[in-house]
This record gives sequence, structure tokens and C-alpha cells, in this order.
Amino acid sequence: MSDTIAELIAGRFGLPTTTGKDEQADGAVATLLGHRTIRRYTDAAIDEATLELLFACGLSAPSKSDLQQASIVRVQAAGQRQAIAALIPDMPWIASAPVFLVVCGDSRRIRRIAEQRGHAFANDHFDAVVNAISDAAMVLQNLVTAAEALGLGACPISVVRNHAARIIELLELPAQVFPLAGLCLGHPAHPGYVSMRLPPAVTVHVDRYDDSDLAAQVDAYDRRRAAVYAIPPEKQREPERFGPAGFYGWSEDKARQTANPERADLGATLRGRGLSFD
Repeated sequence: MSDTIAELIAGRFGLPTTTGKDEQADGAVATLLGHRTIRRYTDAAIDEATLELLFACGLSAPSKSDLQQASIVRVQAAGQRQAIAALIPDMPWIASAPVFLVVCGDSRRIRRIAEQRGHAFANDHFDAVVNAISDAAMVLQNLVTAAEALGLGACPISVVRNHAARIIELLELPAQVFPLAGLCLGHPAHPGYVSMRLPPAVTVHVDRYDDSDLAAQVDAYDRRRAAVYAIPPEKQREPERFGPAGFYGWSEDKARQTANPERADLGATLRGRGLSFD
């Protein structure tokens, strides 16, 4: 366990820093810097009072113009949970987590409210979709942060979007409501590990976007990350297609991952649910 904020920052980026060297590693900042995805859970249930608190924290997230365009579906029925888990068999924690949620972008509710108040909904275009996605993403992040602050573990599941049409059907989501991500919650059965991130030199820009040094920065990051956790040869993606790599870092892994098409039908699914991308 890190003692200072500086140690948490160094662990997150693999780079030394003096920022926070005299600050104790506790509170909200420490929770954020110490984030770890947890995929294995004990059998202990999460009590209803804690869930109510988590929902309150999640729904306290910022919202575009206070329109509150996010909804949470708590999947309790065993049949529903198993049906979703069966769609994603390489993630068994979907079935085993004590709690499984689906966080949804919800452009329906504000449309219904406008209709009930006798006003036309005049923004049926792509920005309405972006607003709902943004609201849902911030609710998801608040849920994760609150869970970790309470000593729980969390694992977002973006792969639900690979099966958006089927999950919409299983959860009986109405028009203009769509799954953004699943979320597993439970008491951690292991400590997890800190996933090293790209350094701010790559992701923070001043006055203008500048990626002129990207190749060198990413190579250095690959090697720092591999020094902490090297991807073993048996976990290289599709060596029969791409060939075995002598050095297989984060960038090669992600480049191979994005070389495969994914969710090409998502836009059509959402358009079919009454959402516009114009």
C-alpha cells in the first residue's frame, strides 16, 4: 500500500514525481489514483443500504444541462443474468459477481417529459445521443469510484455493446434507451493491480494538440509497463495472423486488438431504436 500521493502517481505512470510527496495517500484523490479493476469476488452479498448509497453516488454525477439522461438497470433475475453472461463467455465474472448493473444512455425520458409538458423535442440529432452517452459515462465513473471508496471492487463491461440488440431485448429497453456498459460489483477476492497509464506528456496538451513525439513516448511507455508486467507469449493476440513478436508491448497488443472490426452494427441498432446520427 502506498503511503503518499506521489507514490500513487508514480505507480500509475511508472515515472517518478515530487507532486504529492508530503501528502498522505487517503481520501478521494487516493481512491482515484489507486483504481484497480476487480474481476473476482467473494460470496459476500452487497447489502441494500450500500446499493442505495452507490446509486445515490452514481446519480450525483454531472449532467448535461441537468437533463439527467442516464438510467441504471439492476439485473437480478437469474435467467436474465445467465442470458447476458452466455453472450460473453470469456467474462465469467458477469455471472459470478454479487451485483450486475447495466448503465444506459437514456434519451427517452426527456422526450416524454417534453411531450407531457406540451412542447416539441427540437434536438433529435447526433448531439442528443452524445449527451446521453456523456451522462451515462459519468454515472458509470461515479459508481466505480464510490464502490472503491466503500471497499468494494468494480469491473465495467463495455462488451455489452457487442450484443446491444440482444441486451436491449433481454432488458426490454424502450426506444431511445441503449446499453452503454455493464458493471460488476462485489467484495474483492484479490487485490487486483494498478494498470499503468500513458504519461501526461502524451495525453495532456497545451494550447494545441501535438503528437509529434508519439512514437518515442509510446515505446518508452511500453518498456516501463513491460518491466512491471510483461505480456506472456501465450497471450499475444493471433500470432498465426500477425506472427510472434520478440517484444510485445501495450501498443502492439492494442494495435492488434483494433485491427479486428468490432460493433460495426451498433449504429444501425441505435438508429433502429429511434436515435438520430445526423
